[in-house]
Amino acid sequence: MKASLAILSLLATGALSREVPANVKSLYKSIRSKGQCSKVLKTGFFSSEDDSKDFSYCGDHLESDGILYIQGKGGKLTNMDIDCDGILSKKHGECDSSGDIQYETRFRKEVQGYKKGLKDLDAYVHSYVVLGNEGKKNNYIEFNPQSVGIEPLSVVAVVCGDKMFYGVWGDTNGDDGPPLVGEASLTIGQACYGKSINGNNGHDENDVLYIAFRGNQAVPGANGAAWNAKTFTEFENSLAKIGDKLVKGIKG
Repeated sequence: MKASLAILSLLATGALSREVPANVKSLYKSIRSKGQCSKVLKTGFFSSEDDSKDFSYCGDHLESDGILYIQGKGGKLTNMDIDCDGILSKKHGECDSSGDIQYETRFRKEVQGYKKGLKDLDAYVHSYVVLGNEGKKNNYIEFNPQSVGIEPLSVVAVVCGDKMFYGVWGDTNGDDGPPLVGEASLTIGQACYGKSINGNNGHDENDVLYIAFRGNQAVPGANGAAWNAKTFTEFENSLAKIGDKLVKGIKG
């Protein structure tokens, strides 16, 4: 009975998750038990607008494992707000409830440069993560992941509960609000937490681990991913060859 319910749940979300590897489970546990990162790359960010302003981009494992992650204090990681930017292949869908849609992502020109017939990423298809903060307002806190070797459209592993999915760094946070962290495309949100997730309803708990990998080896490029995929599953699976190799390099 439990197995049948699990299968029905997976079918409802439209995505089959990959098992979280032992080394990533160990990394997740060690990061949370440590409480907060010791090598802060930039701090002063919010996980949500009413949260504490003490979330940081962390470089604790940058030299040893080549990864960047985000963490607050007291063992908190970050949440998962939903990004619906870019092109939207559905005229009416779960992104309609979002009051913060920008019809382009930060790396649309790079996507177009791949010459796959795409004008931009699609929140209904592509698994992408929002990293970095940029803006022109006074006192807005900025951080550019490229400053530590994270490349645009590079593979990012997302650990949500007992699930793990691959995405790409596809967008940045702007200054239309406070400097926020913890955001991913609608497709990742629904793969992690089901169809109740929409443009105005994400995952509030600060227990999501976003793992970004530095270096060109993390970039699929024009031919290393199914950019013109029609479904989340097709695109996410196309990142597995690179993602699995990167994940294996984490010491945990």
